[in-house]
Amino acid sequence: MATFSSFRPQHCSCHIVAAGSRLLRPRRSISWRRRRQQHTTLQCRQWQQDSAERTRHHPDDEADSRLSQSTGIFHPSIWRGFFIGYDSNPESSSQQQAWMDRADKLKEEVAQMIVASSTACGLHDRLLFIDALERLCLDHLFGEEINAALSQIEAADVSDCDLGTVALWFYLLRKHRFCVSPVLIFENFDAIIPDVFVRFRNKEGGFLLNNPIDLLNLYNAAHLRTHGELILDEAIIFTRRRLEMMLPSVEGSFPREIKSTLEIPLPRRVRIYESKYYISAYEKDATLHEKVLQLAKLNSNIMQLHHQQELSVLTRWWEDIKIESMLPFARDRIVECFLWILGVYFEPCHSRARIILTMIIAIVTLLDDIYDSYGSPEECDILTNCIESWDRKAAHDLPECMRFALGKILDSYETITNMLHQEEKYRMLYLRYFTVDLVRSFNMEVKMLQEGYIPKSVEEHLKVSLRTGGCPILSCASFVGMHDIATTECFDWVSSVPKLVQALSIILRLVDDLQSYEREQLIPHVASTIASYMKEHGVSIEVAREKIHTLKEESWKDFNSEWLNPNTAYPKQLLERIFNLARTMEFMYNQEDNFTNCWKLKDTVHSLLAERFTIPI
Repeated sequence: MATFSSFRPQHCSCHIVAAGSRLLRPRRSISWRRRRQQHTTLQCRQWQQDSAERTRHHPDDEADSRLSQSTGIFHPSIWRGFFIGYDSNPESSSQQQAWMDRADKLKEEVAQMIVASSTACGLHDRLLFIDALERLCLDHLFGEEINAALSQIEAADVSDCDLGTVALWFYLLRKHRFCVSPVLIFENFDAIIPDVFVRFRNKEGGFLLNNPIDLLNLYNAAHLRTHGELILDEAIIFTRRRLEMMLPSVEGSFPREIKSTLEIPLPRRVRIYESKYYISAYEKDATLHEKVLQLAKLNSNIMQLHHQQELSVLTRWWEDIKIESMLPFARDRIVECFLWILGVYFEPCHSRARIILTMIIAIVTLLDDIYDSYGSPEECDILTNCIESWDRKAAHDLPECMRFALGKILDSYETITNMLHQEEKYRMLYLRYFTVDLVRSFNMEVKMLQEGYIPKSVEEHLKVSLRTGGCPILSCASFVGMHDIATTECFDWVSSVPKLVQALSIILRLVDDLQSYEREQLIPHVASTIASYMKEHGVSIEVAREKIHTLKEESWKDFNSEWLNPNTAYPKQLLERIFNLARTMEFMYNQEDNFTNCWKLKDTVHSLLAERFTIPI
């Protein structure tokens, strides 16, 4: 069998780097070190020598012992086979058809409303209408109409508009990759300032507004800032302070919206996770046309049926991997993986892409747990060699559970290959390349942990932790199930780990470290960026955390700059998958690791995938 090197894409410019971080949970020490609670490098190395000796003499006994000790590390699956029968329910099919017939009629009427708004509504109302359609996850039904409206809105004269309207205008256009607000260089300023916001400054340097809606609009708009836009930096500080001050006194739906926005600004939030809330909120406030609300409910139910059917297929695939019986050291998280990927694309037309990317993130999770929670350093070397050669025959020296996992992973890649058309199968070469890249990096992380190595600076840390978060492989995998829009040129681009993917990877690494650092001090672990900053500058943890937070915000500026870069000629539909991955990272690591601590996602899963709106037809 040919080695993997012969399958490498010809134009792929990735470089294998040392490991330093993980995507799917905060870093922990690998289990052979954790179980013995060795807190010094000398003790750890002695135990490794003893462990290797035991593995050579009694591999089966030692592996079985580790399996039994690994059982119960993670919270068991909440859902088990809950979704497994949804694809064979005839009632769902008949219901779906009735809903789709009604939705088709409403779509025509709402499309006419969007077109008519260009003459019937003022700029502020048009902006609110488009924003509402997006919050309700209806915008994919009206792509042409919304794009035409945004092109008109871009050219609108906002010189006489209030600040709340200008902020919403700025937010929606930048969100859709319109490079609005051309910057001006003023003689009295050293910095470049977006001119549309200058006239709203007061003498004290604040902004002329105090309405919670306008404050929210400006706060959200400012988070689409790029480097050099100092007025937007100042807008964030000003609006955050004002929103925090008024939070105790506001009523209605404002407290929830302010809290959510202060936790994660709207441009970084995952729309599908909040869509049902907004349907209910708009219904209570009666601020939308009844036909729009009816369509939103129908669309939500129709999408849910699609998602349930996909999750049924994925659950059967996952059950064949036998996490509970064969791989008890791994997280049983197929439903949570699917929820994660719904944040990348929720539209029914992306069903195949969603299934494939869910399979890949589940496989990445499994590999992560093998390297981090089960395999010895010697076994991790062997597994890495097997995946490099893409050959399960070389796995005879591995414990049974690792041989089983390797076989299932390779079988799953074959399943994905069979889901692609003949002219699309080349995409698997890129995916396999990144899989090899990932396991090499995981294996290097094991070695870093053995040596107790702390990178000397954040810059060095980020150089070695770019790939081990998993963002490069997920970015590539997000294209695999897309249709003709994903071309060879697009795969060459994403495989070069472009600046957009680099910024995504850094954002993940930093948001993870900010949430996990203190907990990781309880046990040996791979060094975080916080530890590297403390080592580099000799500062306290408080100072280091503040600097890492600042660096995360600077990385979001890098990300926004690439998102708005007019020289990035690749389709917006593909770039948006990477933007959505960044949004899901903020959600999954909001305050702690919600993916591993799966009970924290239970309400979101149940609302999105099990509850539906009652709709009389």
